[in-house]
Order: sequence, then structure tokens, then C-alpha cells
Amino acid sequence: MYIDKDLVAASATPLVLGILADGESYGYAILKRVRELSSGRMQWTDGMLYPLLHRLERSGYVAASWGSSDTGRRRKHYAITAAGHAALAERRSQWAVVADALDQVWRGLPPVTAGSPA
Repeated sequence: MYIDKDLVAASATPLVLGILADGESYGYAILKRVRELSSGRMQWTDGMLYPLLHRLERSGYVAASWGSSDTGRRRKHYAITAAGHAALAERRSQWAVVADALDQVWRGLPPVTAGSPA
């Protein structure tokens, strides 16, 4: 399923912060978790994730540290900060308002079926 880039961009920060709220992680594991959460319908790339992680780090929402994989290879781990938890709470509140408004608008529309335009 194709998901419009504007929707992907709008959901990226709360998705990553939410994933990191469950515990420290690294890039590939975050990509894999997004895929799992969306049942494979969202296929993020490195080129989309890493600039976001760097922006979240610059904003103080995540902290990065170097660690090692089971094979001894170095990899960067990311953890949510207190500011990141606050930002996630704010985004959750904002998304709740948007989701409620969309739900009200969509309530009167016919249901979406496989193969039909959303």
C-alpha cells in the first residue's frame, strides 16, 4: 500500500518517539519495528530514518550513544530523553484531536474496501 509522503512525514516523529519510549534501539531495529507495527504496509528507508533521528537528537528529544552488536560491530543506539517524553505526550494529544476530527468526518462516508480509493 502506498502511503502519501506528507502522512509519513507527519507520523514519523511520534512513531519513532513512541518506539523509543519502549526502550533504547538502533536504526535497523526501528525500521523493522515500523514495518511490524504497520503489518508491512510502511516501508521506511535509511534515507528517511537517519535524518529524522539526527533532527530529534539536535532537538534534545533523543540521546545517542555508541554500542556494539552481538557480532561486535559498532552501532549507534538511540534513547528517548525527558524532553522527548514531553514531546511525545504533546504529539499524542495533537493526534487524538486530529483522529477524532477525521473519525467524525469519515463516519458518514461509505466504508473503504480493498482496492477502493480511500
